[in-house]
Amino acid sequence: MIMLLVGCNYFFGVIVDSDQIFKTCKICGMQWITRDQFINDPQVVSIGYQANFVILGKGLFLFNHSCQSTLSVEVQAFQDLYAGPMFEDRLTRSEACRGYCLHRNNLRPCPEQCECAYVREILGFLQKPALTAEQIC
Repeated sequence: MIMLLVGCNYFFGVIVDSDQIFKTCKICGMQWITRDQFINDPQVVSIGYQANFVILGKGLFLFNHSCQSTLSVEVQAFQDLYAGPMFEDRLTRSEACRGYCLHRNNLRPCPEQCECAYVREILGFLQKPALTAEQIC
């Protein structure tokens, strides 16, 4: 399937195969061909993380787009951004657990040696300041 990429500041008029698109906003139709475009778009702001404790890579990072939609992308799409230690033990709901992963809007990194900690580190990479009204095209 061939689609025409539309949106603000990205490859106007370029025809791309829909399988090559990283993410599409279901509200306004904006498309990001690559993950880097998505991460670096000032109109996309990280707002949370919805954990999947069965398969951590299937958890969802949540983002607000300037069109007022919320986008979700699976953790596994960003896993290669983390090069630190991977811990085997999950501390969720233990005495050592700070409960960050249990609260969708908590964006803080976790200092514990928990299996889930790497996801919190990736979340930190994805954070950027929110846009002002003048910056939205």
